[in-house]
Amino acid sequence: MLIVGLGNPGSAYASTRHNIGFMVIDELCRRRSVQNISKSSFEGELFKMGSHFLLKPTTYMNLSGRSILAVKNFYKMDDEVIVIHDDLDLPFGALRFKKGGGHGGHNGLKSADSAISPEYIRIRMGIGKPEHKSQVADYVLHPFSAEEQKKLPEWISKAADAVEMMLSHHYSDVATKHSLKGG
Repeated sequence: MLIVGLGNPGSAYASTRHNIGFMVIDELCRRRSVQNISKSSFEGELFKMGSHFLLKPTTYMNLSGRSILAVKNFYKMDDEVIVIHDDLDLPFGALRFKKGGGHGGHNGLKSADSAISPEYIRIRMGIGKPEHKSQVADYVLHPFSAEEQKKLPEWISKAADAVEMMLSHHYSDVATKHSLKGG
């Protein structure tokens, strides 16, 4: 299985809402014994966790699909792909699971959809949304509020728990056990 956390590379983006996928991959790497097997051709940080792979694309969000496709092609993967990403349409702290579907304007999902098709499992992590639609780009590229930051460790941990369960269970079982309303 290939587990992808979406985000943007670099310390300037490390604690932003758009990087919640990276944060979950970091938590999985912290919990488990992983081997870094990154290659420049992957355009991302790749880790081997048992028989599974964890990927943080370093292409910036709008080109994430290139990195996902490079890893899938190199390892000739027909396995399931899981993409962990921020979701403006869910309240902060929500955790939802879905297979396939639209990208909802999310540039990372658009890129993944065009590279590998939209038929992958999505772990949707709600980040809430700004008051005005014109503020979206600024909103996702800014850090979580101080109050949200207090709740981040537990939320990231719950998302990592869900990923770990998904390694041996169907995503619908994981969704039943690990979905969170947020808010």
